[in-house]
Amino acid sequence: MRSVDDAQARRWRLVLGSAAEAETGALGDAEDVAMDQALGSLYNAEEERAGKRTGGLGGSAPRVARWLGDIRRYFPAQVVEVLQRDAVDRLELTQLLLEPELLEAVQPDVHLVGTLLGLNSVLPETTRTTARAVVTKVVRDIEERIAAHTRAAVSGALNRAARTARPKPRDIDWDKTIRKNLAHYLPEHRTVVPERLVGYGRTAQAVRRDVVLAIDQSGSMAASVVYASVFGAVLASMRALRTSLVVFDTEIADLTDHLDDPVEVLFGTQLGGGTDINRALAYCQSLITRPADTLFILISDLYEGGIRAEMLRRINAMRESGVQVLVLLALSDDGAPAFDHDNAAALAGLGVPAFACTPDAFPELLALAIDRGDVRAWVEKTRSPGGRRPGDLGGAPGVR
Repeated sequence: MRSVDDAQARRWRLVLGSAAEAETGALGDAEDVAMDQALGSLYNAEEERAGKRTGGLGGSAPRVARWLGDIRRYFPAQVVEVLQRDAVDRLELTQLLLEPELLEAVQPDVHLVGTLLGLNSVLPETTRTTARAVVTKVVRDIEERIAAHTRAAVSGALNRAARTARPKPRDIDWDKTIRKNLAHYLPEHRTVVPERLVGYGRTAQAVRRDVVLAIDQSGSMAASVVYASVFGAVLASMRALRTSLVVFDTEIADLTDHLDDPVEVLFGTQLGGGTDINRALAYCQSLITRPADTLFILISDLYEGGIRAEMLRRINAMRESGVQVLVLLALSDDGAPAFDHDNAAALAGLGVPAFACTPDAFPELLALAIDRGDVRAWVEKTRSPGGRRPGDLGGAPGVR
C-alpha cells in the first residue's frame, strides 16, 4: 500500500508527465504506465508533432477506438467525458466521429450529442443509425434525471394558480381553509367559522398556461439546445400547458409538432451559423395569443447579428403586454457561459431577468415563473456566497 507521500507523487507524475519524473519518481506499475500513455497521447500531441515525444492518437479510427477503451478502463465517467471533449478540440477528431465503430466506443454525453448535431448534415447513412442511438441514450438519461421533478414542480404551480376563493363544496381544500380561518375559532363551540373558503377550480382539462421556448442554435449553445429540447418534450406532455418550441440562427424552425420525440427535435436542429434574435422574436410574437397567460423563455447567449434596438423593443413589448419573459444565457452544467454583457445589462434595465441556470434548478424556476413569483429574488437566494448562478453555475449578470 502506498504511503500518502508516494500517492501524491504518483498523482503529480500523472498530471505533469515524464518531465516531472526526476522530482516525483518513476511510475510503479503497469496500470499507471498505461494511464500515463493514454494521457500523453492526448496532452503531449503538440510535442509529438514537434518531434519531442512519440504517441498521439494519429489518424486511425481503430487506434482512437482503442484509446477510448483505455480511458474508460482507467478513469471514471466524468473524467472520460472531459478527456473525450479535449480530444475532439485539441486533436481535431471531429471527422473520425463519422466512423460507426468509433461512436460505439465513445462514452455518450451531452457534449458528444452537440458535436453529432453539428455534423448532422454530413453524417453518412452508415453512421446515422449509430449516432441516433447515441443521442437517444443521452436524451433518455436526461429525461430520467429531470422529468419527474419538472412535472411535480410545474403541476404544483398550476394547481396553486387554479386556487379559488369560491369553490364548490366538493372542491374545498379543508386543510388550507381551516388554517386561513384560525382567527375565527369559537371556543364555546369548539369549531372554526370559515369566513374564507380555499379550494381549487375544476380546470384540469383546460390549458392554463402557454409556454414558448425559443432556443438559439448557434454552435456555442449546443448543450443548452439538448437540455431545452428535453424540457420542451416534458412540458408538452402536460395537458395543462400549451408548449411551443422554436429554434433559430439566422433562420427559424418551429419544431412544436415534434415535441413528442425530443430525439427528433434534436435532429431537426442545425447547430452553427449566425444569429438573428430579433427575427426569432418576431415569429414568437405571432404565437402569443394570450399574453397574460404566457411564459416566454429565450435561451441565448445574446450575441445578436440582427437589429439590436428592435430586439430589445420586441422583448419590452412582450413584457408590457403581460407576457412573463425570462432570458437564460445557458441551460447547462458547463459553468459560466460566454455572453453579450451589454445586451444582458440592457434587458435587466427593462426588468427582464437574464441569467444562466443548470438543468437541475430549471424545474423550480419554471414553477416560480408560472406562479408569477419574484424571479430576481430567487436568483439572489439560490446564488452561493461566491457569486455563482442558480444551480451553482456562475454569476448572474443583468440580475443585480
